[in-house]
Amino acid sequence: MARRHEDRQLPHAPIQVITEPLSRFLHVEAASGVVLLLCAAVALIAANSAWSESYLAFWKTPLGFSIGDFSVVHSLKHWINDGLMAVFFFVVGLEVKRELVLGELRDLRRAALPVSAALGGMIVPAAVYLLLQGGEAGARGWGIPMATDIAFVVGCLAILGDRVPKILRVVLLSLAIVDDIGAILVIAIVYTASLDVTMLLLGLLGLAIIFVLGRSGVRSFGVYVALGTLVWFAFHESGVHATIAGVLLGLLTPARSYVSEGALADALERARDVLHGGDWHILPHRADAVRSFTHTAREVVSPVEYLEGALHPWSSFVIMPIFALANAGVPFSPADFGEPVAIAVMVGLVIGKPLGVLLFSWLAVKLITKSLPEGLSWRALFGGSCLAGIGFTMALFIAELALAEPMLSAAKVGVLGASAMAALLGMTVLLIVLPSKEAAAAPVT
Repeated sequence: MARRHEDRQLPHAPIQVITEPLSRFLHVEAASGVVLLLCAAVALIAANSAWSESYLAFWKTPLGFSIGDFSVVHSLKHWINDGLMAVFFFVVGLEVKRELVLGELRDLRRAALPVSAALGGMIVPAAVYLLLQGGEAGARGWGIPMATDIAFVVGCLAILGDRVPKILRVVLLSLAIVDDIGAILVIAIVYTASLDVTMLLLGLLGLAIIFVLGRSGVRSFGVYVALGTLVWFAFHESGVHATIAGVLLGLLTPARSYVSEGALADALERARDVLHGGDWHILPHRADAVRSFTHTAREVVSPVEYLEGALHPWSSFVIMPIFALANAGVPFSPADFGEPVAIAVMVGLVIGKPLGVLLFSWLAVKLITKSLPEGLSWRALFGGSCLAGIGFTMALFIAELALAEPMLSAAKVGVLGASAMAALLGMTVLLIVLPSKEAAAAPVT
């Protein structure tokens, strides 16, 4: 009997001593904020060290390919910002699709508060920035203080632990998702310098083919990867920022599973009958049977959920850290925080962001929801709105599109300074206004 029980256990490879803890770490969202922070710190230190010139020159290394007279050669930094970040934006598109179909944003009434808060958190910071930079050369950077960095916000909430109510996490994450949608629209509409209509139409045709194949029942990831790469290239050559292709591909990904739970249960029951009946060793075409069971098991999870789970660690622990290493390295001195563009970015994120979130949240409560969600107070929402001023990844990305040197460096200094101030302010406020669960549960004497 002991032998039979042992045979039923999955084999435990020695390498799992290393891979299992690593896998758990990679699926903890807060950990991505820590890794991102470390990479930003490394980039800042390197850019302000004796190796600054070599470090910054490394990201300008030309890379590309040539086929006859046709060649595509860009800097390493360009491939990161337009290529790797397309995968990041694909994951953002998956998150948006999940929220719209299955999450908080599917119910208009429940979505009213985070959507309104996000709109305020985009409009007011942009207006504050323009108030300070309107008519100046840096006015084009008004989109920089619009977006919230999900990874850093989640990291800050994780540090605060169980004192943070679940509803505040939901509101902030939903707000960040809507923020991302707004930032994506700004990138697509405002920061497209020139347009090649032919290449754009080819990209849109590729998206249409992907849509038709999905509706036709094609399930091969290889087909979609190949077509998605062609769509990305067409968008890249069209002048529309290539990351928009990633978002659109994410939004086209189905959010419903193809196989029902009942069908999976039936398949597993048939497999159990074969295995327990002793027919497995004489069953012909066993490989085909395994492929059939594997396909059924995979298709019970929607493509959005499957891809988000598979790509999230790569996006959070590879792509975003590399982006930080390539973009956060800014040589600066304390005097740079006094540059007009840096001041406009900092005021927009640290003051404009919470002001906009709170003002539009108040309007949503007055006009639509009539009350805050249960478990959420205005004081807690104020602390969360301060955290929303952390605009690291998307803010740096928009800065790269909007400005050129020396204003670009000033904007980056503003983003880094504002993100640090927003994190410190938000966590301080939440520590003050949110008692720990132990303190809340303690009897009054």
